[in-house]
Amino acid sequence: MVAMPALLQIQADKYWSRFKERAPEVVEQLSIGRAAQLKMLFACSDFAAQSLCQQPELALEFDDATELYHADRAATYGPLLAAKLNDVTDEARVLRTLRQFRRKQLLLIAWREMLLGGEVEESFVHISALADTLILAAYRWFYQRLCSELGTPTDANGKAVPLLIIGMGKLGGRELNFSSDIDLIFTFPHNGVTQGGRRELANQQFFIRLGQKLVNALHQTTADGQVYRVDMRLRPFGESGPLAVSFNAMEEYYQNHGRTWERYAMVKARIINGEGRYSDQLRAMLRPFVFRRYIDFGVIDSLRQMKAMIAAEVRRKGLHDNIKLGAGGIREIEFITQVFQLIRGGREPSLQVRHLPVALAAIAALGDLTSEDAEQLHHSYRLLRRVENFLQAFDDQQTQTLPFDELNQARLAWLTGHDDWSACYQAIQATMSRVHRQFEGLIGDNTEAEEEGAPQIWFDIWQTELNEAELLPLLQEQGLNELNARGLATGLLSFKSEYSRRAMGPQGRQALDKLMPVLLDKIHGTETPNRLFARVQHILLHIVTRTAYLQLLVENTNALKQLLRLCEASSLVAEQLARFPILLDELLLPQTLYKPIPLECYRDELRQFLLRVPEEDVEQQMEALRQFKQIQLLRIAAADIAGTLPLMKVSDHLTWLAEAIVDEVVNQAWVQMTERHGVPAELAHSTERGFGVVAYGKLGGIELAYSSDLDLVFVQQSGLSGHTNGPRPLDVRQFYLRLAQRIIHLFSSRTASGVLYELDMRLRPSGDSGLMVIPHDAYQQYLLHQAWVWELQALVRSRFIVGDARLAQAFIGIRQQALSQIRDRTALAAEVIKMREKMREHLIKGNQDEFDLKQSPGGLVDIEFLTQYLVLAFGHDHAKALTRWSDNIRILDATVAVGLLEEQEVERLKTAYCAIRNRGHRLSLLDEPGRVPDTELRTEREWVVASWQKWLKNKPEA
Repeated sequence: MVAMPALLQIQADKYWSRFKERAPEVVEQLSIGRAAQLKMLFACSDFAAQSLCQQPELALEFDDATELYHADRAATYGPLLAAKLNDVTDEARVLRTLRQFRRKQLLLIAWREMLLGGEVEESFVHISALADTLILAAYRWFYQRLCSELGTPTDANGKAVPLLIIGMGKLGGRELNFSSDIDLIFTFPHNGVTQGGRRELANQQFFIRLGQKLVNALHQTTADGQVYRVDMRLRPFGESGPLAVSFNAMEEYYQNHGRTWERYAMVKARIINGEGRYSDQLRAMLRPFVFRRYIDFGVIDSLRQMKAMIAAEVRRKGLHDNIKLGAGGIREIEFITQVFQLIRGGREPSLQVRHLPVALAAIAALGDLTSEDAEQLHHSYRLLRRVENFLQAFDDQQTQTLPFDELNQARLAWLTGHDDWSACYQAIQATMSRVHRQFEGLIGDNTEAEEEGAPQIWFDIWQTELNEAELLPLLQEQGLNELNARGLATGLLSFKSEYSRRAMGPQGRQALDKLMPVLLDKIHGTETPNRLFARVQHILLHIVTRTAYLQLLVENTNALKQLLRLCEASSLVAEQLARFPILLDELLLPQTLYKPIPLECYRDELRQFLLRVPEEDVEQQMEALRQFKQIQLLRIAAADIAGTLPLMKVSDHLTWLAEAIVDEVVNQAWVQMTERHGVPAELAHSTERGFGVVAYGKLGGIELAYSSDLDLVFVQQSGLSGHTNGPRPLDVRQFYLRLAQRIIHLFSSRTASGVLYELDMRLRPSGDSGLMVIPHDAYQQYLLHQAWVWELQALVRSRFIVGDARLAQAFIGIRQQALSQIRDRTALAAEVIKMREKMREHLIKGNQDEFDLKQSPGGLVDIEFLTQYLVLAFGHDHAKALTRWSDNIRILDATVAVGLLEEQEVERLKTAYCAIRNRGHRLSLLDEPGRVPDTELRTEREWVVASWQKWLKNKPEA
């Protein structure tokens, strides 16, 4: 090892002085050799120094023969911890014992790897074995405790049933790094009930309670710190799924709902607590899902897409020098290995392994990689994982980014045997470059980066300083008429003036100089080049200081093609791309850009997207939600522009996307609230939350548009009282109020990607002066006895979208009851007409020569008011049919089914409705107001006016 740099010596002296002051009696007992070792350790790790200052006695406890100079200690962890917990009956002591045991063993692992020649493989083994030991010790203690309190979970024969704990990711592969979080899944063999308790409890409820106790024991931060950050999001259905599921439920999930990315995750799945035949049964059940019997070449394309997603994430987060996610990082080595495991693992049992070095050796043995390539990858993996361990051991922080500060640069250089940081950095970069070359050779990109030339004239136009008089004839020579040439010249000169004032580096300027001639060549041949350039220029001015995005457009001509196509078709999309440049990554994959995900998959896709964000990082979770929404909006708009989605399907996609996001926000708010305050005591033994969300307006009517806000009402189960059962109890009413406020905060907070959705809560009973969360019995009383006609009209377009099934059924019943009351049709018609005229007076826009698509006579709102009148007027006679749906089209169809309207009249109303909506939709894509010349849509408007006159002016009693 090279001589310790002066900077590290200063750090060692600082911590040594603090240690001597904290524990002088310990220092006196230290041997000269042990004291010298400690000083070097203090220089290398703040975590080690702070741990020893907190528990000075550890400096004396470590035994040279059995600990400090012993490379195989993992087998001792279980007996040591079991002895410490043997007589512990107090939960607080359990938590403290677990944390102190972890701290001591991690300190020893860091000490050996940093200073005593411990290899990175030794650290893998011991960090992973330590995690297994801590998880199992906590599980066994809480299992016994809950069995004594609630009874023992049993199968149909009365035999005790265990919880099986599946370790995922690096824990499953026995490759944990120094400050890893842990990914777990909980499952149990049989449904059944507990025996021996005061009352029977379903096995699932028992194991959910046990899982909550176990996660809390490991995850909770106490005065002694944390054992592990626990991530349960890989379980079936993620956060919205139960914490523990039976084998049958798990098998059904993976057979019917399992996604490709879950196959990758399951490659490393390992059952931590061996439970004999149950473990064998679970492995046999999962194996066909992970390893296909056939050779699965589809994996390569899926991994390419995952690689593109990760590259986008690196750009999105501005990651630099990240040894895990960056080009040539640990993730690329993992991808290379998983390609072979997933393609051929079903036929080659030697590939059905979790530990990456073992998998690499098997791949080489099968001849899929040369032994030289496999050895080089293994060497690179060892080096990068060793660097990762050092980075995290500096301060027990989960980081994979090379340090920017001088102290940690000096630490890493010294620990890796380099004279200075420059040499260390170059060695790491050389390793990552080798890995990336291998990765590109094997997986590569799904589209080749290619440079497309442009005629020399466009290079001259871009690079030469020309005024407008000089530029105009040059542009006209390229085929532009005078109007377009003048507009393009003005825009180009404006852009040159503006971008030159931006702080661009040499790489950025070089990329822009390559991009602009190609861009101008493509734009000049379009129908409206000046308008298109103005839209693209707006985007470019937002990204000129972000070289990665300029290079993306330079190196991917297909992405540039998609950019121009979308911007030409829609100013709304152009504005979104300018506001959120991360969306440019979506242009790389046209096969996904123009094909929105299936409606039923939005929740799953959102769940996968959020898995890349630490669960405890609320700000990153909020930002990720907004990014997901913007990405999906772009895909929907792209498919809309391409004509692959008709208008009604566009609204369906926008609606299902919003519902998935509402569901996730409610989940996140619930988790954040219950971690601090617990759940209402009356729901402690239930999976229900006693909370639901009702959608009104366009979301309720499944007619969401690109810029729609969300009209929501929050409801809660009636009769809940008392307090929550957490560390900081709240009155139940206060709990639900805080939950609602938390949901609104998650939606409304402005991050780098803006707000998630604008929320409108004014449709709740009594509006702004009403309860933020209303019990469903109070909701029922209000709607039956106090609601105004306009509130009942709004109720027609309402749906229950998120919450407990029992609460959903209650709402459906309340809605049907409120809408099907007997009403005086004459009085009702007068109220509806009065509200319609008042709305038109305040909201209609434009002049006499224009038709306001919403507010003019014969417009959209007339159709909506007509359908609402029909439901309220005739709901009593046809309650089941007329109150079933919340969207206009199906309500109109229902009127035909019950004989209220003639089929011809309904077809005309539906045709008018779709035509007017479609016209407005096209205008919204162009970011133009919803008005057209009065000569348009005359026939459709006449149909609407005729029906309005028939039903509301003449008020037939049919």
